[in-house]
Amino acid sequence: MPPRIALATSAKYSALTEDDRLLLNPLNERGLAAEPAVWNDRTFAWQSYDAVVLRSCWDYHLQPEEFLRWIASLEAAGVPIFNSAALIRWNANKIYLRDLEAQGTAIVPTLWSEPGSTVELQEQLHELSWEKAVIKPRISATAYRTQLVTAENAASAQILFDELRSCVGVMVQKFMDSITTEGEWSLMFFGGQFSHAVLKMPGTGDFRVQNDFGGTSRIVDPPRPALETATRTVRSLEPSVYARVDGVIESGQFLLMELELIEPALFLESHPAAPSRFADAIAKALSSRR
Repeated sequence: MPPRIALATSAKYSALTEDDRLLLNPLNERGLAAEPAVWNDRTFAWQSYDAVVLRSCWDYHLQPEEFLRWIASLEAAGVPIFNSAALIRWNANKIYLRDLEAQGTAIVPTLWSEPGSTVELQEQLHELSWEKAVIKPRISATAYRTQLVTAENAASAQILFDELRSCVGVMVQKFMDSITTEGEWSLMFFGGQFSHAVLKMPGTGDFRVQNDFGGTSRIVDPPRPALETATRTVRSLEPSVYARVDGVIESGQFLLMELELIEPALFLESHPAAPSRFADAIAKALSSRR
């Protein structure tokens, strides 16, 4: 009987996303029987699988404690998880960006605010000389509860800022104008090796690059600063089966916005070799665990 792989997804994408389904045949060709499984389905027999690969668990940020308990239960049962439980826990809260910055990775300028402190957004923007900034929850996906803030709307944005700070945590990143003019880069890695990159552009009148909000993407060879920084960042961590590095080029330097190690869209349809590369990385990781 071939090894069985559960591709963890969310109930909304119970049959996997169209992009992730491109992974099924390459896995089958490598002797791995893969099928989708909804991560919070309590009736699913996870222990009967040889490994779990996280894919479109795009609602985990709505119930992060339950999600991490599920990860812990797989770990306790000895079910291999890709990426590893340790990487998932570290990457689930965007405070990981502070760790990477401390290691020397250039990130988009970010304001961190902890509960109990008094922070006036309007004053902070003025002190930092930021014309625009983006408020984000520290646990989020697909631009969830993300808001563009300027001096003009800082007072109303303060409500969201304070609310996030008191629950999941808040971060404020300087808005990089190059996103609307040059785009945001996403570089995909499988088994620590660069595979392909896409350049994402926001929809007209918006700042978000996700296709949910009208954003578009196209495959393009990444500029050298992006590839070098992304490669160095991915390899600075414990080995990963997959990773997506998001960032922008500013004054010739690549600035990291996010390092996605849990459930990123990997744009498999954008490159003909990408599904096979991903399948190879999964097969290799599983082989090393057996």
